Amino acid sequence: MRHLKALAAAGRIAFKSVVAAILFAAPVMQAADRGGTVDAAGGAPAFKGRAYYESRGEAIWEVPLEGKFIALTFDDGPDPADTPAILDLLATYGARATFFITGKKAEQYPGIVRREAMEGHEVANHTYTHRMLLHCTEAQIRGEIAMAQKSIGTAAGTEPVLFRPPEGFFNARVLTVGREEGLMTVLWSWHHPTDDWARPGVNHIVKGILGDVRSGDIVLLHDFVSGKTQTVDALRIILPKLTEEGYRFVTVSELLHLKNSKTNMVNR
Repeated sequence: MRHLKALAAAGRIAFKSVVAAILFAAPVMQAADRGGTVDAAGGAPAFKGRAYYESRGEAIWEVPLEGKFIALTFDDGPDPADTPAILDLLATYGARATFFITGKKAEQYPGIVRREAMEGHEVANHTYTHRMLLHCTEAQIRGEIAMAQKSIGTAAGTEPVLFRPPEGFFNARVLTVGREEGLMTVLWSWHHPTDDWARPGVNHIVKGILGDVRSGDIVLLHDFVSGKTQTVDALRIILPKLTEEGYRFVTVSELLHLKNSKTNMVNR
């Protein structure tokens, strides 16, 4: 635990430079999409796919690592009831997570955002209004991201270095603007179909995570769900089970820092 606390501190300092190196080394994309969605600028679907973006460092879905590390991520919050409950559970198990926050929610509940940061969790950008970005202009995308950066930064006392587009949909324009704003685009591991946003039942959420756990996974969950969430109850099962199996819960930036550290050690 002492090692991970030191890692968290070092990661927050070092990760901005790591992100900058990755982002600005990647060439500007001319045309791309997620899963063949037509780019808003027009033209035929470009089936470049996940492997293309991962190989270019344009976005990440997971960070494969030796050992047992996992990053829980929570979208769409904070929620005045569920987010504090999640934070309490995370604290019980010494777990850290990454919260992809909307700017408007950060303005509504700045105290919760501040608590997230103070307790060692990572705050990340999920746009200002949770607007679907696929058909937005460059100026609209930049506005959504920049406004969220300001609101989250004001509430947390630290600005995000990670960005997740609403619903996980993106195109060339979204990735380019995110990169220009100094943010790494983060999606999630596809082999964890939690579907917690749809309230599919606690057992479904639990199985979606525990069914195929791999070190370096990035798990998508939500700390805000319209109606009563089932995520909190699912976490009461998931956290102790994975802790018992030896997994350590870290932020996405910590995953990247761990990977970078191991790569540097191998290359010495």
